[in-house]
Amino acid sequence: MPRGFARSAGARGAGWEGRHGGRPSYNHTLPRAAPAAAPIERMNAPEPTPSPSDTPTATAAGPDTRSARLKAATRATHERLDQRIMAGDIFASRERFARFLRVQYRFHRDVDALYADPGLDALLPGLAARQRLAQIARDLDDLGQTLPSACAPAAQALPLAQALGWLYVAEGSNLGGSVLYKLAARLGLDRSFGARHLAAPPDGVARHWRRFTAALDGAALSAAQEADVVAGAEAAFRRVRGHVEEEFA
Repeated sequence: MPRGFARSAGARGAGWEGRHGGRPSYNHTLPRAAPAAAPIERMNAPEPTPSPSDTPTATAAGPDTRSARLKAATRATHERLDQRIMAGDIFASRERFARFLRVQYRFHRDVDALYADPGLDALLPGLAARQRLAQIARDLDDLGQTLPSACAPAAQALPLAQALGWLYVAEGSNLGGSVLYKLAARLGLDRSFGARHLAAPPDGVARHWRRFTAALDGAALSAAQEADVVAGAEAAFRRVRGHVEEEFA
């Protein structure tokens, strides 16, 4: 579980409150998340300046925000991963798409415990409601697939700043997911069968993402922790790439 991080008193007030709700039910037994860590202590610090993405008219993070810097720092790694996934021709058949689902399941199993961490949830309100592992498991079941073999999740015992980088990758995949959802319709898949985890959230993909980045950008981090966030995101992209290579070998 994440460790070694203190958040500012104003970090939670990043301009939004996430939705809270139960996780979707399904007919598989998933690995249990590691025991939740104690909530992260608050420190007395100045209220952070609200992110431009807090405003109703904002469409993207500003050039000086943490999320914008993360995007720039990981652009090359991200683009190579996207190209590799699409080279797998995931919409050629349901069988090919199922391989992509297995990649998704394995990565979201890696980060599942992060969504249950009380310290991260305090920093990123509504985090638990964003978890998609159960939905991916149901999508696999729809296509007659068994769950990938159990293995030790990669995102365990991380410093909290690195955990933020992993979550940036996991949540960012929702943006591309909206495009993939439309393409999945060619295979007869939708929010009720086979592609539920790609369906847009009730508040819309863009707003859902802006709410996440507003909270991410509002966290008070040291220079060393800023580097850890980037390192965490790079590690997450590499982890997904490893899953892709195994499933599409």
